[in-house]
Amino acid sequence: MTADIWDVVIVGAGLSGLSAAHLLTKRDAKLRILILEGKDRVGGRTVSSEIPAADGADRWDFGGQWVGSTQTHIMELIKELGLEVYPQFNVGKKVLHMGGPTSKVRSYRTSIPALSPLVLLDFTQMLWKFDRLCRTVCVQDPLRTPNAAELDSMTVHSYVEQHAWTEELKEQLGVCSRSVFGVEPSQMSFLFFLMYAAAAGGLLALLESSPGCAQEFKIKGGTQQLSECLAQRVGWKNVRLGSAVTAIWQDGEWARVMTTGDTFLCRAVIVTCPPHLAAKIQYQPALPSMREFLTQNMPVGHMMKFILTYQTAFWKEKGFSGEIVAGSSTDCPFCVTFDATSPRGNPALVGFISGREATLWSAREVKSIGAEDWAKEEFSGGCPVNVMAPGLLTFYHPSLRKPCDNATLCHCWLEVNLDASNTKKEEHSLTEHRSRTTSKEQRTVLSTFLSRRV
Repeated sequence: MTADIWDVVIVGAGLSGLSAAHLLTKRDAKLRILILEGKDRVGGRTVSSEIPAADGADRWDFGGQWVGSTQTHIMELIKELGLEVYPQFNVGKKVLHMGGPTSKVRSYRTSIPALSPLVLLDFTQMLWKFDRLCRTVCVQDPLRTPNAAELDSMTVHSYVEQHAWTEELKEQLGVCSRSVFGVEPSQMSFLFFLMYAAAAGGLLALLESSPGCAQEFKIKGGTQQLSECLAQRVGWKNVRLGSAVTAIWQDGEWARVMTTGDTFLCRAVIVTCPPHLAAKIQYQPALPSMREFLTQNMPVGHMMKFILTYQTAFWKEKGFSGEIVAGSSTDCPFCVTFDATSPRGNPALVGFISGREATLWSAREVKSIGAEDWAKEEFSGGCPVNVMAPGLLTFYHPSLRKPCDNATLCHCWLEVNLDASNTKKEEHSLTEHRSRTTSKEQRTVLSTFLSRRV
C-alpha cells in the first residue's frame, strides 16, 4: 500500500473522469486527487492518430469526434481549453442504398432520403409517432413518462414491426440503430431509444450534420485533446496510466482502491468507467443488488470505425457530400460514411461498421492502419455507448447514480446522454455524453458526496 492518503480517487481517465477531476479541482484546489487509468493513454473512447495522407501524415479521430452548438457543456469546455472547431462538410448530394446489391442507388440533398411515395408516407408517419412519443418522455426521470412500463417492455424492433408498413423503412431504421448505438434494434429498449432521442431534440437531430445536430462540428487536432488538456490542468503527476483498478474495498472511514501492483487509501472513490467495465471490479462490501444487476446488464455497442484517405476529394469534384447511407450486408458491411477531409486539406472519408456486421467483420483478419475495432481495445470493450435492454429503465434506473455505502463510493456514469438538466432541448453526442457526466445532476452528487467524506 502506498503511504499517501488521497481525498478522492477517480477510476478512469476518459472525459468523464477527467471532467470530474477538473470540476473538483476548481472547487477546491487543495484536494488531493488521483486518477487511475488502465490504458496507456488518456481519452477513453476518444483517440486521435496519424495515418498517411496525400500531403504527408495527418491526424484523424478514430473514436468519438463530433460536437454540436447546442451541446453547451462540451462547447464551453472547448472554449475554456482554447481549442477550435470546424464544420462537418455536408454540401452536395447524399447517397442512399437500401435493399441489397441489386437495388437502385439513389441520391438526395435534403434531410429526407429519396424514397418512393409509399415509403415516404411510411417514413413521415413513423417520424411523427417517434417525435410525438419523444415529447412525452421525462428525460430526468423516465418513470414519469406516460406508459413507461409498456414502452420499456418493447424493443425498438418490436415497435417498428408493429407500426412500420414497408420493409425499406424497417431497413433504414436498422441503419439508424446501428450507426447511433452500435446495436441491432432488437437489442435495445424502446423507452431507452425514445429517451436518447428526446435528449437530442428528436430523431433527426441525432442523425444529421446540419446546424444544432449531432454531427455539426469537429475539433481541430482531434477530440483526444480534450482529455489531454484536462490532464494537464489537473496535473499529469496525478494521472497514473497502466493502472487498471481490480478491487475497491471500503469501510466506515476509508476506501482502498487496488490495482495489480498498488493499493491506494482514500476518503472517496468516483468510478467513471462504463458500466460493463465497472461490473468487473470487485467491491467489498458488495454493491447494492439493484446497482450490481444494472452494471451487468448494460451491453455496449459494437462499432468499427475506418478512415480512407485519397489523393483527391473526387466526391466533391462530382458534387457529392461524401455521405452514404447503406443497408448493411455481407456485400456492403458499412452503414454510413461522411466526408473526413482534414483541416490541412487532406481528402478522406470516415465510415462505420456496426452491430451484427461489426461482429462478423471483427472475426476476420483484416490488416489496416486506418481502422479501429473498439470491441478489441482493452479497457473499452465496445463503442459508442452502453444501452439498456427492455425492463431495465423502469425497474433499475433509480439506482443509477446513488452513492454507495455512506457515499464513500460513487459511480458517475451518464445514462446515455440523459443528463438534459435544462428544459431547453440540448443535442448530445458521444463527446458531450462523456463530459456531461459532471453537469448539473452530477454536480449535486459530487457536492453531497464530498461534503460527507472530505
